[in-house]
Amino acid sequence: MEFLQLSKEHLATVMDLEQKLFPEDAWSSTSMASELAANHTYYLGIFAPELIGYAGLSTAAGSFSSDIQTIGIASEQRGKGLGRELMQRLIAKARELGSEQIMLEVRADNAVAIALYKDLGFEQIDVRKRYYQPAGVDALIMRLPIRQPIVLGIESTCDETGVGIVQGNRLLANALHSSMDEHSKYGGVVPEVAARAHLEAIRPTLEKALTEAKLTMNDIDAIAVANGPGLAGALMVGIGAAKGLALAHNKPLYAVNHLVGHVGADVLERGAVELPTIALLVSGGHTSLLLVRHLLNDVELLGETIDDAAGEAFDKVARVLGLPYPGGPQIDKLAADGTASIRFPRGLTLPKDMEKHRYDFSFSGLKTAVARYVEKAQDAGEAFSKADVAASFREAVVDVLLTKAINACKDFNVNRLLLGGGVVANARLREEAQKRCSENGIELRIPRFQLCTDNGAMIAALGSQLVMAGRSPSSLGFGSESTLEVTQVQTL
Repeated sequence: MEFLQLSKEHLATVMDLEQKLFPEDAWSSTSMASELAANHTYYLGIFAPELIGYAGLSTAAGSFSSDIQTIGIASEQRGKGLGRELMQRLIAKARELGSEQIMLEVRADNAVAIALYKDLGFEQIDVRKRYYQPAGVDALIMRLPIRQPIVLGIESTCDETGVGIVQGNRLLANALHSSMDEHSKYGGVVPEVAARAHLEAIRPTLEKALTEAKLTMNDIDAIAVANGPGLAGALMVGIGAAKGLALAHNKPLYAVNHLVGHVGADVLERGAVELPTIALLVSGGHTSLLLVRHLLNDVELLGETIDDAAGEAFDKVARVLGLPYPGGPQIDKLAADGTASIRFPRGLTLPKDMEKHRYDFSFSGLKTAVARYVEKAQDAGEAFSKADVAASFREAVVDVLLTKAINACKDFNVNRLLLGGGVVANARLREEAQKRCSENGIELRIPRFQLCTDNGAMIAALGSQLVMAGRSPSSLGFGSESTLEVTQVQTL
């Protein structure tokens, strides 16, 4: 006997049992096919070796609620606890998906089922009179409340100290302190300055998050912390704080991957991460293209920058144009008054490069090309438009990022693209991404800006997924891993 997730290929087998069990009100084959194929449903069957029972769960993203769609056990197999086992597995799945309640309806004359549901914790909340026809039997509406874990997340991979709190898939608090002003005098992030800033900011940021969520540490069920990739010294501050809190308050601790956290942020935006998805993560320290088939079990790195990250290139070009740090917003603002009339190179996009580096990025050559263009004009005493240079540079970066991301969607037959990272604030990137995705029939998902940049909420969200999935916490022996592979979602 084995439990298997059902799909549209099982339709004939399911319908055969459905019609035997519910001769008066069996679902139509069309309705059942739609249920088995839908992205928001989860159907489970028991095979021994033929199908002897099945049940279905529906969970709409962002609703924080699940519904038991149907459940049936072959008459000769009843009384063996199979219905209970199916229900327990569906309840576990709803909990894993972040649902805060499960609803169902049952015939008022089905005393055995009602007794089972009550034993599992369901309570009757309403009655639908004469709902089941033609018999005219009432339907009892029952509800099972689910308390999802409250997880506190700490982010300190670069120059932002973030503490976020989530309950299941629901955002409760997202406190952030940036040391950007301290780095601006140096024209970029200085690791030692970042680490010291984290030390000074971690306690007030923690207190701000708890106040925002109206909670105390006693209310927290688990703690998550980003242990890489990132700046080693900065990571150590967040990890030290997380370990101290875990020990002082006797809380389980989860060490999670910063980059995968960016993907997990979409949970807080829409209540779920629709999978599979291609994820394009673009920030000051990272430019990565991921194929995410499962948030916790299957994250594949398709490509990444082989030199400068996109955010670094923005900062360096801004310096060439005499703009302050950080360069991204400054170039975006200046580019709005210019035209992309200068054809700057698109790194790793030539046919010879695409064979080996189809999904990799390179912005060093682009940065150098901009610097030479400006230097050549200045040496010759020629006037040039800084706005046009900014617009042309921005266009080159956006073109490369989206060309490779769209290629990945097409190559892997994934019609969904998720953007994350601070560079996603760039107006042209968002505009062009919407245009290209629309032209190619690809769903574009961009979390709100506060969840795109480095933040503690995304770390808490990823930690919450691990807790809801029943994963074991990390040991206290883990450390900072500045080059942590994206395939390692949790460090044990």
